[in-house]
Amino acid sequence: MKAPLPIVTAETEAFWRGGEHNQLRIMRCEACAHYIHPPAPICPKCRCREVRPQAVSGRASLASYTVNYQPWVPGLEVPFVVGLAELVEQKGLRLTTNIVNTALAELQIGMPLRVTFLHKQDVWLPLFEADDAA
Repeated sequence: MKAPLPIVTAETEAFWRGGEHNQLRIMRCEACAHYIHPPAPICPKCRCREVRPQAVSGRASLASYTVNYQPWVPGLEVPFVVGLAELVEQKGLRLTTNIVNTALAELQIGMPLRVTFLHKQDVWLPLFEADDAA
């Protein structure tokens, strides 16, 4: 993958570096237990400022996807799948990501997914693949 890497900030560090420990870490409100993604310092549900990263299961379902055939940057391999993974922990908790290690013909809305990580420099990119064990 040749796409530009994200900039790691204090707010996003747990998300981008959790893969080092094979963990997908999502911010969660300590007051109302609502998960927050993308990471933010305030809970959008109850406005509490007590939010902390928490490891989640890494299991999801494929809410939507598109297959991209355009090499947007030099060296980017095509085709690739941009997917919307909805985490099992909370309805509506979705990550835009790449779907990897899965044949295009196998892709189906609602199919189970699991997280996998791609280590690039100082980040671990959370990608998703078909979860055949589900």
